[in-house]
Amino acid sequence: MTEKAAISIVIPVYNEEESIPPLYRSVCRACEQLGKPYEVIFVDDGSRDKTFEIVKKLYQQDARVRVVRFRKNFGQTAAMAAGFEYANGEIIVSMDGDLQNDPADIPRLLAKLEEGSDVVCGWRTKRQDKFWTRRLPSVMANWIIGRVTGVRIHDNGCSLKAYRASVIKSVALYGEMHRFIPAMTTLAGARIAEIAVNHHPRRFGKSKYGLGRIWRVVLDIITVKLITGSASRPALWFGLPSFPILGLGLLAFFIAAAMYSAQLPFEWLVLSTVGVLFFLLSLHLLSMGMIGELCMKTGNYLPEKVLHPTIKTL
Repeated sequence: MTEKAAISIVIPVYNEEESIPPLYRSVCRACEQLGKPYEVIFVDDGSRDKTFEIVKKLYQQDARVRVVRFRKNFGQTAAMAAGFEYANGEIIVSMDGDLQNDPADIPRLLAKLEEGSDVVCGWRTKRQDKFWTRRLPSVMANWIIGRVTGVRIHDNGCSLKAYRASVIKSVALYGEMHRFIPAMTTLAGARIAEIAVNHHPRRFGKSKYGLGRIWRVVLDIITVKLITGSASRPALWFGLPSFPILGLGLLAFFIAAAMYSAQLPFEWLVLSTVGVLFFLLSLHLLSMGMIGELCMKTGNYLPEKVLHPTIKTL
């Protein structure tokens, strides 16, 4: 019987057939230094090459390897969520499967975690990516995310992170939320730290990301702000902006009444319409706040973690 893992390494992979063998060897070398039982969980996110065959062979050869397979591509966030769900270790480390993250940094992440942190994030201080399409947008996104969420780390996009399982398993991940894990863990009161890590140029294949993801990041920033900022007080979040809007509506009605007295029908109609629109918007915001409060009182207001039925595990 295999000893229960104390540390779980979760690696989402998508069309990474050439990267997996050297990555597996590097991860094993790094984890052997820890002196603790570990497991390596490969999450095949619907690869169309020989990725699954390779990780399946590793699973057959090494009892420490586990495999989760999606029958279609659901994205990195879904892959990470599945890996976290099936992980047995009290400590979970996530990393990319393209050899750009360095497994040699794993012991340093865990050492920082043992100092009292709940989440330790990698910071790619010398990032080996194209400047205009990857590094510059990343710097801008990290700055915006830090200001909006209040969690000011340098590199939200680095997949190399270490977590306490009790913390990361309590976080609902969906959409493209893997970039916002540090901010999401603050809902569980997580203590977050950051250390500089190595970053290597991509050796095989091509990047799965480009400038086309910018609009998704913007929408996710809004979503994360709503979750982290209003999860415990939705009525306040939505109610506060409703009052100045209601004030503008009342002002429009007052001016419309003056226009009616002055026998200016066109001006009266315009301002009356504006007043009604402001009033309805204010009522809509208040209603959203009340619905949010009801959701909080009757159940879990965060999305449930749902594993897709097309997942296959080895």
